[in-house]
Amino acid sequence: MKLNINNNILLFAITSATLLVSSCSKFVELGAPPNQVLAGDAFATDASANSVIRGLYTTTLSINLPGTSTFYTGVAADDLQYNSADPNTSEFASNNLLNTNYNVANFWYNTYQLIKNANNAISGLEASTSLTPSVKDQLLGEAKFFRAYAYFYLVNLYGDVPLQLRDDLHAFEDAVLPRTPAQQVYDQIIADLKDAESKMAPTYDATASPRGRANKAAASALLARVYLYQKDYQNAESYATKVLQSTDYGMPTPDKNFVNSSNEVILQLGNQTGVTTFGANYITTATVTPGYTLPDAVYNSFETLPTPDLRKINWTSSKTVSNKTYYAITKYKASSGAGSEYHVMLRLAEQYLIRAEARAKLGKLTEARTDVDAVRSRAGLAGLNTSLNQSQLLSAIETERLHEFFGEFGHRWLDLKRTDRANAVLAPIKSNWQTTDVLFPIPQAQILINRNLTQNPGYEN
Repeated sequence: MKLNINNNILLFAITSATLLVSSCSKFVELGAPPNQVLAGDAFATDASANSVIRGLYTTTLSINLPGTSTFYTGVAADDLQYNSADPNTSEFASNNLLNTNYNVANFWYNTYQLIKNANNAISGLEASTSLTPSVKDQLLGEAKFFRAYAYFYLVNLYGDVPLQLRDDLHAFEDAVLPRTPAQQVYDQIIADLKDAESKMAPTYDATASPRGRANKAAASALLARVYLYQKDYQNAESYATKVLQSTDYGMPTPDKNFVNSSNEVILQLGNQTGVTTFGANYITTATVTPGYTLPDAVYNSFETLPTPDLRKINWTSSKTVSNKTYYAITKYKASSGAGSEYHVMLRLAEQYLIRAEARAKLGKLTEARTDVDAVRSRAGLAGLNTSLNQSQLLSAIETERLHEFFGEFGHRWLDLKRTDRANAVLAPIKSNWQTTDVLFPIPQAQILINRNLTQNPGYEN
């Protein structure tokens, strides 16, 4: 990796409120382009530093992290059906990924770009002596939140990954980092989120999109998820409870919880149109097949008696194209033009189900059922049978998570992996399934550049 260096001074590019950091294959000439400012200037005032951090949100959308973390994992699991013909995406659907797959490589590169931008922001913020202390803390918290969020997906999709924590002045050294053990990556994620939680305000930025900037609750919510994945059930319960105790959040009916004014939203990525990549890919005109639909088995697994699941009614629809029936995903209603929806990264239903699973694992079965029933009640369903034992309750929670989070940010794929259920669920329905498929391959091009990287099992050739 090469650097943009002018007399060893780190350059930050801020264009349309986006932090642009070059990874070009050659040095630039001396002198910063007109759209670049020196790092010291970027973090000299509250306003300019805010612009840099807003760029992290813009970057997350521009690299389409919501879509790529959803669509590829969804078809690799069993909650999305792929209906188009792109060979790179079809490899996910068949679980027959090559280490040269473009989409695998693109996700890796783009996610590390977000991490690089966050690292540069953290370095600049920490070095600044002119910012209002409360503003500096909030912005540092947001930068560390995004670094943690990016590493969460990298470590879950690829396993051990290089842990880059320094700004671009160290790009040469970091370009040849080996893979860091997953537990160490998780330790860094937790450290970043705890620091973010301690620094960020409990309220939302009133000048941003509704619930469009991370706050203390966003860090707590992601910490609850991370602790659940780490099987630290005490902390998973504790951090989910922090969010659930807040009066800022609620559980609107399924027809309203994805609009950008929903009080279920903990954090969402706003945009100018109010149309999401989910709506654009899940919803089409009557005669066009959506690129991604809900598999028949998932559609048919929703409860219908004694009352139908309101999520099935509001979040799916049947459509026939060329005499074939598909089940469109209609969580997001707008597919083009102007809408009132943003990409919902974190929402309250997940916190109920995190706490339910953690409590079930801790033997608190009554409390766990109460949390599941809060989600089921919103869906118009009766509470779970009170006679369920721990194993049955955990199975019910798994099903509830499938019905609640299908087609959202890879929840189903990650759930099957973290609970060691991938082989049992996917092997019977995936003809090419191998146990090594639970991880994606490290991009082969990256291994050729960095000889310290090793390939995941099953992808060596």
